[in-house]
Amino acid sequence: MNKCIRVMLEEREKRILSPKACLSVNSKGRKKKEKPCDIRTEFQRDRDRIIHCKAFRRLKHKTQVFLAPYGDHYRTRLTHTLEVSQIARTIARALSLNEDLTEAISLGHDLGHTPFGHAGERILDKIFKEFSLGNFHHYEQSLRVIDKLEYGGKGLNLTYEVRDGILKHSKGTGEILDFKSENLPKTLEGQIVRVSDVIAYINHDIDDAIRAGIIEDIPRDLKIVLGKYPSQRLDIMVKDVINATQENGLEKISMSKEIYEAVNCLREYLYERVYSYDEKVEQEKKAEKILLDLFYYLRENPKDYIAPYPEEDSLERRIADFIAGMTDRYALRLYEKLFMPEPWEVF
Repeated sequence: MNKCIRVMLEEREKRILSPKACLSVNSKGRKKKEKPCDIRTEFQRDRDRIIHCKAFRRLKHKTQVFLAPYGDHYRTRLTHTLEVSQIARTIARALSLNEDLTEAISLGHDLGHTPFGHAGERILDKIFKEFSLGNFHHYEQSLRVIDKLEYGGKGLNLTYEVRDGILKHSKGTGEILDFKSENLPKTLEGQIVRVSDVIAYINHDIDDAIRAGIIEDIPRDLKIVLGKYPSQRLDIMVKDVINATQENGLEKISMSKEIYEAVNCLREYLYERVYSYDEKVEQEKKAEKILLDLFYYLRENPKDYIAPYPEEDSLERRIADFIAGMTDRYALRLYEKLFMPEPWEVF
């Protein structure tokens, strides 16, 4: 009897991947046991489930940096996700690590991101504190989407390794390479996504900011180290991660001291000149008001909008799920429907 395709793929992983790679056959498994697929490894199944879920499709109309942009070439949360995936897969392939696991984590890392970017995250965090729900973080919401919200409350039932990588991908303004055990993904593939997320947003947010006329270019000293053009900077950063990681024997995903410092300086430049840009901040205040008004309306009128699951959660928590899942334009349309008067048509 011929071997099933999945078994052949698992055997190929054992032959060609690094001893440091996370093999599909060695996954810690899923919360709910399932019969293995005949043609796909466990991590390939996870990737496919993410791509086909509703939360992934909604990323195309969620803010990356600029709220609900009309320009065709500004990044959205979906294009950011695809860029992270491309960078992470390149690094994983070069290091002979598990590309399927890396891709699955990359594609799922922002599933829980809010409308209007981090402005939405801030307002939901404020709501969480008001109703004693703890703190709202988009990476925790991504895990909630995966575990509890997709498929009518059944969740995607992803593997431990993908869930771990998604939960621990975010750094905020903290260290890009934070090697505290509680902050670091358990797999090298998860660590790749963590650093690839930064490489992606630093480069594409600079590109979008130049397109928007917020800045003209990056500082000259950073261009000398990282390159003059976006493609050069991506190339230098990616190759540096590969080389530095190879030099330490794949003990951890790393960067050279020179490039790491330059990347941190470029990130600080973004926070100072782009993320704190006056007009952007002003628009974010408006977005925060929209989401806050929607929350309190839905709290008084939940029937037509708020799902009855997860049953164990409060109404406020389920409203937060609904708002976090909105796209920018859905939030704007719903706000207009609920709060803006409609003109009378009198003939």
